[in-house]
This record gives sequence, structure tokens and C-alpha cells, in this order.
Amino acid sequence: MAGDATTIARPYAEAVFQRAVETDKLDLWSEMLALLGTAARDETLARLLASPELSRAQKAELMLEIGGGRLSEEGQNLVRLLAENGRLSVLPEIAALYEQRKAEHEGTVEVDLTTAYPLKPAQEQVLAEALKAKLGREVRIQAHEDPELIGGFRLRAGDMVIDGSVAGQLNQLAHELGL
Repeated sequence: MAGDATTIARPYAEAVFQRAVETDKLDLWSEMLALLGTAARDETLARLLASPELSRAQKAELMLEIGGGRLSEEGQNLVRLLAENGRLSVLPEIAALYEQRKAEHEGTVEVDLTTAYPLKPAQEQVLAEALKAKLGREVRIQAHEDPELIGGFRLRAGDMVIDGSVAGQLNQLAHELGL
């Protein structure tokens, strides 16, 4: 389903991105889509949005209430359009695709870095500079900790994934040994 959701979300994300560029409101759209995407990921809200008991107009109003005063007129129109087309559930994918396009436009790349232990700021800076040299773009690192990695790190930048974790090496060894 994730592939289907991405396929459905892509034209919406592209249209929003084009409009954001035209109106010079890239950051505003980032904020609105982040809010809507986070809300749509909530399990309780997702069940309500999938419920046949609510009309599409009611679902739109529910999302607009959640948005409160943080949605521009165009943001509200997007919610209504998605509700009318039964597509509110793809808001998280729309937000993610929009952020990818925005990062490309700005010449940046979002890097998801997971480490077993927290990195020191100097270590993170060295990694950011090395990635900038390799990727030819500004790098924004989102760091997370996962003690299950045991040691090392796992890095994801777009389609590139580097698993330098001890857990990843152990999994690879187990796979090679047929365990």
C-alpha cells in the first residue's frame, strides 16, 4: 500500500510544491503539511478518516478543525480537495514528497542518522562535511539513538543507505552463514 499511497500522493505534492514556489511560501507549506501529515498518521484519526460513517465534508471539517488557524486559505482548499477525492489518508506521503522536492530546490539533503550512542557535535560536523563533499549538497542531519545497533551507525540520505552498525554486520554475517 505504501507504494500506492506514494503514487497517489505524488501529483498533489508536486502541485503544492509548484504553488509554494510561485508564491514564495515554501516554509509555510512545510509547516502546514507537517501538521496535516502528523495528524493523519494518528491511529485514532486515521480510523475516523477511513470510516464510512462520516461524509467527506465532515472529514474535511475535522481536519480543518485540527489545523485551527495554522492553515492558510490555500491549505484549507487542499484539505477540502483531498477530502472530496477520498485522499486525506495520503497526507503523510504528500508531506514527505513535498519535503524531498523542497530540499532538492534548496540544494539540501535530509540525512537520517541513527547511532547506538549520541554523537558529539564535532563528530556530527565532520560527518556533515564529508557527506556534503560526497553528495555536493548542503546536509541537514536528523540524529536519533537506537541502542539495539550495539555500536556504529545507520545513515539514510534519499536512496542511499549506509549500515555501519554492529547489529547490521552481525545480521549480514548470519545471512552469509545461513543462520
